Amino acid sequence: MNKVWFITGCSTGFGRALATELLLQNYKVVVTARKMSDVEDIVAANPNNAFAIQLDVTKQAEIAAAVEKALAHFGKIDVLVNNAGIGYFGAIEESEDAEVRKMFEINVFGLANMTIAVLPSMRKQRSGHIVNIASVGGLVGFPGIGYYNATKFAVDGLSESLSKEVAHLGIKVTVVCPSGFRTDWAGRSANNTKTSIDDYAASAHQNSDTIRGNSGRQPGDPVRAAKAIIKAVEAENPPLRLLLGANALKGARLKLDLLKTNYDTWAETTEGADFPADN
Repeated sequence: MNKVWFITGCSTGFGRALATELLLQNYKVVVTARKMSDVEDIVAANPNNAFAIQLDVTKQAEIAAAVEKALAHFGKIDVLVNNAGIGYFGAIEESEDAEVRKMFEINVFGLANMTIAVLPSMRKQRSGHIVNIASVGGLVGFPGIGYYNATKFAVDGLSESLSKEVAHLGIKVTVVCPSGFRTDWAGRSANNTKTSIDDYAASAHQNSDTIRGNSGRQPGDPVRAAKAIIKAVEAENPPLRLLLGANALKGARLKLDLLKTNYDTWAETTEGADFPADN
């Protein structure tokens, strides 16, 4: 395999699993993390095909330097995987502005800035693939993680628009939408609001407690997810949206049904908002 993959957030979870699987399949991989010590073992085990770079996606200078280093080392970037991200638990009313903005900086603006930094080289080579790790929570809203949902809905919309902007340049885009996987997302990678309003006990708090309590027991396997992502990228016609996990598929199908019911029920009102058609 001669493709070069660039992955953000490789210290744990999907990023680490994907980097490890790619190296097993003999791809070349740029492995990034905020702390180099978190990925030194990956590079030590694969010194010829792995190249580690320290990267915080909220720092524009580090993004530019990382892309420059990757291109100097491997000569190209074929696949960018925007995996770095964090979660946050709290009802909308409870959520703290600083924590919410921090999450948007990483999950949305960091992802966008990484993409913008890599696109010039992909445009020049007239090929490439952008893989954005979102969530089924970017398709379906859940109580207790509303602002996290907002970041992932943003990633989904950005990815769809980007796919239409770059398709004629030979660049493909896939947004990955996992359900619950045994990563650290519901552990140390997600903070909790310090505010608690009793009125949200039956909705936001209950769902947050369920997600936290299920951490480490989710049905999703990160290694199988990594293989699925590679399969999608190597497909002749890769999907714009790749759902991962049975619960992701179930949730997305339920959302489709709810949307259809909503749209059909209000179709007359919807169409009645236009000016009358000219006769």
